[in-house]
Amino acid sequence: MAEKATALEYKGHPLRRKDNLIYFGSMADKYIIMLQIMETKKVKDLDVATKVSVQLQLTDPDIKSRDRVVKKSEKDSLYAAMDVASVWLQRALSQK
Repeated sequence: MAEKATALEYKGHPLRRKDNLIYFGSMADKYIIMLQIMETKKVKDLDVATKVSVQLQLTDPDIKSRDRVVKKSEKDSLYAAMDVASVWLQRALSQK
């Protein structure tokens, strides 16, 4: 039998990647984070993100994609972007 692949998670929320987009959070929740890698540079054989756009978005499909963005920022590394993203998502999901 084939085992089910485990999903990648960060601080208890799922991570999904498609090309240069990373989605952080669950579509079942009210908010999700979209990270877009804008620029990279080569360090030895690896591409390292040097400019990352972070957006806190509503997941409501009835709202236009432009109106879904609640907060946005740009960071100079994926680490800094994930740090901000986890704080934003945690705060947004804890609101009532």
